[in-house]
Amino acid sequence: MAVGMSMKGDEVGHYNYTKKITLFVVLSCMVAAMGGILFGYDIGISGGVTSMDSFVKKFFPKVYKRMKEDTEVSNYCKFESELLTLFTSSLYIAGLIASFVASIVTDSFGRKPTVIVAGIAFLAGSGLGGWSYNVYMLILGRVLLGVGVGFANQSVPLYLSEMAPPSLRGAINMGFQFSVGIGVLMATLINYGTQKIEAGWGWRISLAMAAAPASVLTVGAIFLPETPNSLIQRGSDHEKTKQMLQKVRGTNDVQAELDDLIEASNTSKTSKKPFKNIFQRKYRPQLVMAITIPFFQQVTGINVISFYAPILFRTIGLGESASLLSSVMTGSVGIVTTFLSMLSVDKLGRRTLFMSGGIIMFVSQIMVGAVLAAKLGDEGVLNKGWSYIVLILICIYVAGFGWSWGPLGWLVPSEIFPLEIRSAGQSINVAVGFLFTFIIAQTFLAMLCHFKSGLFFFFGGWVLVMTGFVHFLLPETKNVPIEQMERVWRGHWFWKNVVGGDKCNEVI
Repeated sequence: MAVGMSMKGDEVGHYNYTKKITLFVVLSCMVAAMGGILFGYDIGISGGVTSMDSFVKKFFPKVYKRMKEDTEVSNYCKFESELLTLFTSSLYIAGLIASFVASIVTDSFGRKPTVIVAGIAFLAGSGLGGWSYNVYMLILGRVLLGVGVGFANQSVPLYLSEMAPPSLRGAINMGFQFSVGIGVLMATLINYGTQKIEAGWGWRISLAMAAAPASVLTVGAIFLPETPNSLIQRGSDHEKTKQMLQKVRGTNDVQAELDDLIEASNTSKTSKKPFKNIFQRKYRPQLVMAITIPFFQQVTGINVISFYAPILFRTIGLGESASLLSSVMTGSVGIVTTFLSMLSVDKLGRRTLFMSGGIIMFVSQIMVGAVLAAKLGDEGVLNKGWSYIVLILICIYVAGFGWSWGPLGWLVPSEIFPLEIRSAGQSINVAVGFLFTFIIAQTFLAMLCHFKSGLFFFFGGWVLVMTGFVHFLLPETKNVPIEQMERVWRGHWFWKNVVGGDKCNEVI
């Protein structure tokens, strides 16, 4: 008996147009994916500006003093500051709370209005951040950005999965993570340029530039079509939904998918309390994945690299400019491998990418930890040769993440929920991700100070655990129509014993 087995695509059922994709869908998904660019920009920009001397000196003078004057402080402890980590992590606690509000908006008003709210919040947050004159304005700007991230991360992956034809859903949904990678790279390039401004106000440009993609998202979202799934869920007549489905799929032969949508909608109308119902036994596999996948995505350690890569590279002895340039390299690697993953996911399947990426990340993290333990020490500096070896290993690690847990961490949760609990499930997924992102962002600098090089062994151990989890408990979902996804659980060696019982509606 093979672990992780699922029902094959042809056993689940296909629509006649699964290989088609229309220009209408492409343009709609490109606009929606701007939410990913903003998320990536906000991740990348915080790590860059916190490595700029002018920014740290203005808002975090105690940290600046340790950087420049205190030679007795361990390399791993120079950046430890609760206020500095609050600047980074405030975005994520705000996003956590906002994601639950976004679920109500998504269910009641649709995916499109949720994306519009996200764009407006991004605009307000970027303006306040660029205009900040004290740390409180700075953190308030981050909180507004967190509201935007919460709304965007709740709605955009759902939008992409619902608009995509089944056979291309993986590639299209991965456009979100690809956009996140572009956002991180954009932020790093802008930081690299603005840190060279001698007057010391370059960080203002870095923070305010988020307004550019936010404007595109806000204006573009006004013209976005609503997904057929959302239209029928909110009570639109079947003919209107059919017309939108025909426009999205580029064919008049949409009756099979429409029938699935109607059936899913009828089921969802009997489910008035999705956040309560998701705890029913028949939804147990989806609930487990909604919690474990975002948790595992965060304990890969990737946000350590994203938030604090410039600080990390300065810790091992690279200068300010070299640190930011190194972050550009790692960001570029992530984008390339995510693009390769987009091309491969609907052919190789989700599980193959998860497993291979996990092995790559585990090996590279253990090697980074070993080099730092052997060669850096508390007060020493890595020579250039070893610094570049660490940089290469981190690039390999980022490649593994971009190939697997980066895009798949958004794709799989967004495609596994039935319509009646879809918004609730996505909110739990986003909230868990934000919660552990917040915890890691808030504790990383302290962990770096106390764990030192052991931090990489810590995250490497989690990568080993999550790779085993995927091997045993995650079924394959490629090519399965989104409204027929419940059948993969019934065909799985473990989950069929959970969802197949007579008491599948119990809450336990």
